[in-house]
Amino acid sequence: MKNWRSYRSKTSQENKNFSIAKDEVALLAERLEFFIPKLMDVMRPWQWLLYIFFWSLFITIIDRHDLDTWSEFLVKFISRIFQYLATVIPALYIIDYLRPTFKYANPIKVSARIVTLFATSSVVSVTLIMLVMINAGWLEYDRQSFLLNILFNVMITIGFIFVFLLYFLRRHRELISLKQSFEDKLTAQDDILKSRISPHFFFNTINSLVSLTETNSPQAADLLQHISALFRASFNGAFEISFEEEVALCEHYLAIESYRLADKLEVRWQLPEEDMMYDMVITALTLQIVLEKMLLNVVEMTTETIVMDIIVMWEQHHVTINVTVQLPSKTFMVTHELRQQIDFSIQAERLRAHFGQSADIQSTFDSKQIVTIINYPLQDVSF
Repeated sequence: MKNWRSYRSKTSQENKNFSIAKDEVALLAERLEFFIPKLMDVMRPWQWLLYIFFWSLFITIIDRHDLDTWSEFLVKFISRIFQYLATVIPALYIIDYLRPTFKYANPIKVSARIVTLFATSSVVSVTLIMLVMINAGWLEYDRQSFLLNILFNVMITIGFIFVFLLYFLRRHRELISLKQSFEDKLTAQDDILKSRISPHFFFNTINSLVSLTETNSPQAADLLQHISALFRASFNGAFEISFEEEVALCEHYLAIESYRLADKLEVRWQLPEEDMMYDMVITALTLQIVLEKMLLNVVEMTTETIVMDIIVMWEQHHVTINVTVQLPSKTFMVTHELRQQIDFSIQAERLRAHFGQSADIQSTFDSKQIVTIINYPLQDVSF
């Protein structure tokens, strides 16, 4: 039997900040853990070598005042290459190694530590290279020149690193602003969806409740339970919920509407096995709003019984939800008007925000039925 590592544990109260879907906000958050990217992933080793080669050539040309021959220039140039290799490469690996520590620290303190690290690395590498050159007879020892050379190289290194730190800090601020605006947009969309779940059927529900209170108290109590469960789920603030919870929310909604619609609606569910359903997730209210629009624009517009088929499949890391609504045969409905009313662009955008750009919601219309397909990628974590 297939074993499942449940998504439920990841969406529990203890792990409420964990996002299962690799949504854009989560990917952006990974980049915001530390304002400096993984430097050894930014460029390949040969690219670092190429930059060090030209940087060494540039510094050697600037510092050529005491070089009388081409052989001295070549020796100085090669020594610069080894010096910057010994300065930059170890420092980059150390920074990437210390990322788990740096990502929780203040950016200013991290910047100071990085500058100190490069300065120390520069002092060590320059000293070693100069000692090798002195022992090989390529350089005469002079204490003042020795110290000035170390100071010159350290200042060049600090200036170079300072410019790059300013660049990374600016990008970090831009990413934070982008992440904040993205989250604000998602929150606004979510607020719109949650605010509209109550007005359109609120008064009808109250009327049904009043009527049942007078004629059938047990049914009124059941209706109150459905209303409570629906609104509690609608305002719990979760962007992403388990599929079981979404189905339960839809069932509460349909139960509320059934008191008013009576026998006008027949819903047939085809759901995956329970252990698979246990691991599935979806953006909150996505399926519920699809059903709501079908009831509002089809079921309420006729006196006939409307059959709605809901088929859910999760195969090859992809969820497909097929909602088919049979149109009434005696009541005339204009397809063009239905297309305008049954629009799921906001829900599709929310899906893409959480599950990637391949997620979508599409509806097709003909004279007999409306077929709405919700699909989005979802990695199972079976092992």
